[in-house]
Amino acid sequence: MSDAPLYASLQPFLAIATPAGLGPGPRTGMRSADDLNSALAAVFARHRLPPRQRELIRALVLLWHDQHKEAHAIVQTMEGNLDADCIHAMLHRREPDYGNARYWFRRVGAHPCFSALAVNVATLLKEKNEPALAAKLLPKGDWDAAAFNDVCASLGQASSRATLEQIQAAEFAALLGYLCAEDRA
Repeated sequence: MSDAPLYASLQPFLAIATPAGLGPGPRTGMRSADDLNSALAAVFARHRLPPRQRELIRALVLLWHDQHKEAHAIVQTMEGNLDADCIHAMLHRREPDYGNARYWFRRVGAHPCFSALAVNVATLLKEKNEPALAAKLLPKGDWDAAAFNDVCASLGQASSRATLEQIQAAEFAALLGYLCAEDRA
């Protein structure tokens, strides 16, 4: 077991100057799937994780680095797993295949990470003075993943792409935090 928490060990994988785009990418400077898998293996060697948890984290990191094919191969084998289905939905939203993403988000329903995500997005949208977007994405204070999918599909007519990318980054971080939780191991 590592002396550093798993989430902190994975932060360098998300620390990228250009946030994940709303589309598939690729962005410049992204690590290859082979490089990511090698680096993740080193992190996983320091933390005792069940294989499924490792693979979910691997899929999410691969997706963050625009490695859609490799991330898709992982989550497709875990259909019916709430976490995998959430990553699957995010992946299809970024393709962009908004109809398919909506299908997967419907299967997910209310993921446990959505409560933390709702708090972070509410803060972000308040800072950006985006009450209309907050009303769409956070009805009754709850995160609405399908609404975010729809806003991304319309490229957020009232919102900037940068704001939507920041929300998407918060979504990745919330799901990664959930996947790294000690009580999941």
